Order: sequence, then C-alpha cells, then structure tokens
Amino acid sequence: MLLELSPIITWLLEGDVAVQYQTQRDLLDAPASVLAGLRDRIATEGWGKRFLDKRDAETGLWGNGIYSPKWISTHYTLLDLKNLGLDPANRQYIESSEILINAHWGSQGQAGKPNKRYVDMCIAGMALSICCYCHSPSPKIKEMLDYILAKQFPDGGWNCRWHRGATNSSLHTTITVLEALRDYQDNGYAYRLQEVRERIPKPWEFILSKRLFRSSHTGEIIDPKMLMLSYPSTWRYDILRCMDYFASVQTPYDNRMDEALDLIIQKKRSNNHWPVQHKHPGIVHFDMEKTGSDSRWNTLRVLRVLRFYNKNYYNQILS
Repeated sequence: MLLELSPIITWLLEGDVAVQYQTQRDLLDAPASVLAGLRDRIATEGWGKRFLDKRDAETGLWGNGIYSPKWISTHYTLLDLKNLGLDPANRQYIESSEILINAHWGSQGQAGKPNKRYVDMCIAGMALSICCYCHSPSPKIKEMLDYILAKQFPDGGWNCRWHRGATNSSLHTTITVLEALRDYQDNGYAYRLQEVRERIPKPWEFILSKRLFRSSHTGEIIDPKMLMLSYPSTWRYDILRCMDYFASVQTPYDNRMDEALDLIIQKKRSNNHWPVQHKHPGIVHFDMEKTGSDSRWNTLRVLRVLRFYNKNYYNQILS
C-alpha cells in the first residue's frame, strides 16, 4: 500500500507510540486490533509514561497544583495525556480528572474562596473536554455545559472576559470551547445534545469571518503567533490548531480557509516535514520536541488537515 511505503509515513511511525497510534488511526485507517495495542502502550512507554510518572500518587496531582504552575499542573498534564490519545479508561487519568472537576467547578460557575470569581471560560472548556474524554459521570458536566452555552456571544463565539464587559468573542476561547463541545458529542453525552449541534455553525462562521487569523474590521493579522506552528497548543489559538479541529469534525470546505491552508503548506520543509516554530513560555515536564526541529506532531496534524481539505496535495507529498 502506497501510504505505508511513503517516507513521511515511515518517519511518523518511527516516533513516539502516541504518534504511531494517531498515524495509524488518522492516516492509515488501521483496524481496531492494531489501534488497541498501540493505545495500551501509551501509558507504559514514551511520553505517556513520562507524564504519568510525574503524578503524585498520594494527592493525584501533577505539579502540586490544579491549574498552575503552567504547564506542569494537573489541568495541563491531563490535557497533554488526552491529546496523546491515552486510553480514557486509565485509572490515574480518571481519578485525577474527578479531582480536577471538583476543584475547578463551584456553584453556577463560581469558584474560589473567600472572594468568589467566575471560572475562566477557557478553563471551563478545557476541563469539560478533559472530563468528557474519560466519560465522567459527574453531574457537574451538565452544569459546565449550561454555563458555556449561556455565555455564547451574539457573534457566535465565546470570550474569557465576558464578566469584565467584553462584547466580542475571542479566537482563543472559541476554539477551546469548540473542542470541548466536540468531545462532549463524541463521548456519548445526551444532555442538551441537539442544542449543542444547532449552535456549532455560529462559532464556525465567527472564525471563518476572520479568515482564521485576520481582524474582520481592518483585515490586519490579529497576532503573528497565530500563524506559527506550536505544540502543545495549551489554551492558545493558531491556524493549525483551528484547521485540525475543522478536519476532526468535518467542517465543510469554505474558501475563507484558503489563506490559512496556503500558509500552513508553505511551512513545509524540503524533506516534507513541518517544524515546531514556537513554544509557549512556561515550565514543562519535558520537551516532546525541540523548537526549530522537525516535528512529528505538527507533520501529523498537517497531514490530517490535508487529507480532508486538499487530497490531491496530500497524495502528492506522500508519493
């Protein structure tokens, strides 16, 4: 089979078992028996094992904290493990996700003592995504969904600063919430499900109205960092994260994606690999890939996007 013999596929399959798993799943359409074996290995070798080994067995926490220090806290380590593709039935992940949701979520979206504050919308979105991934039965899942849906802006998206008077949505917050709603749908939750499905096209249109990275008022680039290939994304928006999300939910092609797609393609190196161009500052458990190096994560994510949105070019670089 041509794909299996392609040098770029071979290179991906020489990487960490998490990359092998997602390559087999998303590019090679491997059978369930192959995928199950690879997923099982994520907890016992490579990056997945290294993350799990950092967990404090007594407290169930990473980094001795819930949301900080960034990026070694429980919140962000669970997000990393989810994005690796760790088996959602993993005991440590389930236990720590319950600690997370109980710590993050208070009454009606309020948290913190003695001075109550509203849960940041990006935090709510990421926490919902983390907990839905392992099929959490917590009643707080419904409360979090209610909170998120209630705070959708008229322009279609969301903004973490809604309680500070913001009137327009943020790309950072909107992509985070969209990923959470995808994970809510994908993992079998039924509460308000039809309403969730009906609301999704509005945030898509919000992002597309900006051509993924431009001000809808001036046409200027919102932030040059949005054009750089970063991984892990943390809570920050960029064009590859957005296009990878669009591909994952099979958002219909729209010509307003073209400029972002072209910019992503232009970042390909002569060896048909894509690099890590930028790392978000903060403490990490370890670097999965070095800034400036060829990146299996980014190459895999670009290929997922191209497979859905530009099949001819995808086949060309795999030939």
